[in-house]
Amino acid sequence: MPLDPQAKMLIDQLNALGSPPMNTLTPAEARQAMLQMTAMRPPGDEVASVENRKVPGPLGDIPVRIYTPAGKKPLPVLVYYHGGGWVIGDLETHDGTCRLIANGSGVIVVSVDYRLAPEHKFPAAAEDCYAATKWVAANAASFGGDPSRLGVGGDSAGGNLAAVVSLMARDRGGPEIKFQLLIYPVTNAAFDEPSYVENAEGYFLTRDSMIWFWNHYQSSLADKRNPYAWPLQAKDVHRLPPALVITAEYDPLRDEGEAYARRLADAGVPTTLSRYDGMIHGFFSMSLLLDKGRAAVKEASDAVRAALR
Repeated sequence: MPLDPQAKMLIDQLNALGSPPMNTLTPAEARQAMLQMTAMRPPGDEVASVENRKVPGPLGDIPVRIYTPAGKKPLPVLVYYHGGGWVIGDLETHDGTCRLIANGSGVIVVSVDYRLAPEHKFPAAAEDCYAATKWVAANAASFGGDPSRLGVGGDSAGGNLAAVVSLMARDRGGPEIKFQLLIYPVTNAAFDEPSYVENAEGYFLTRDSMIWFWNHYQSSLADKRNPYAWPLQAKDVHRLPPALVITAEYDPLRDEGEAYARRLADAGVPTTLSRYDGMIHGFFSMSLLLDKGRAAVKEASDAVRAALR
C-alpha cells in the first residue's frame, strides 16, 4: 500500500531539518543526534516503580533500568534490548518504549544498556545481553519478578539481540525463556534483498546506514556466518521460544525479519508475523505520532501479557 500519510508527514518534517545522513557521522556524532531527538519527546508514561541498577557482565558492570508496573508480585519479566545498530542508543532513548510495554503488558521490563560498537565490537553486545538476562533469571525475586516467566525483546538491533539471546540460552543450557518479542529485527547481513532495494533510501533507515552500522559492529568477515551475529545463519532454530515478529512495509529490514519468522514457524516454533503496511523502520518507537505505532505497541504488550501471564 502507499506510504502511510502520518509516516510521510513525519519523514517530510525530518527532511526539513536538513540533518546529515547517519552514515556520514562519527559514532559520537550519531549518538548525540539520537539523544537530541530523544530530548524533544514528551516525558514517558508514569510507571509504579523505576529503578536503576548495575549487574555483572563479562568485562564490568552493565547498567540496567527496571520498570515495575502496578500489580500483585511476583510479576513476569521481559528483558529488553534497545535498538540503534549496536552503535547508538541507551537507557534514555528507549525509556518511553519500556514504560509503555511495562504498563501495557503488566510485566516488569528490564532495559539493558549493553556495550556499544565500534569501541566494543561483536560479540560484546550479545554477551552483555546474555549476561544481563542470566542475572535477571537468578535475581528476579530481588525486584519482585518471577524467573519462571521470563521473556526477551527488542527493536531493530535490539530485536537481533533478543533472537541471539534466545539462541544462546538454548545452546548454553539456560536460562529458560518463554517468549521472544522481535520488532523489525536485524537477522542477516545481506544488503541485496528486495526490501533493501525497494527501501534503500527515503524511508528513515537507509541501506547505507545499515552498512555503516554493520561495519562498526563486525569484528571480521567471518561474523557474517555466525548465528550469534546473524540469527538467520543458524543451522538449527528448533526448541526456541514462541515469537512475535513485527515488521514494517517500507523498511530495509522487512524481508530478513519475515524470513526469520518463517524459519521459526517451519521449525515448529509458535510464531506470529505481523507486518504493518505503510510503515517505516522505527515506527514502534514513534507511537506518540503514528496511529499504527500505537497499534503495534498494543499488539506487542498483549502478546507479552498472554505469553508470560
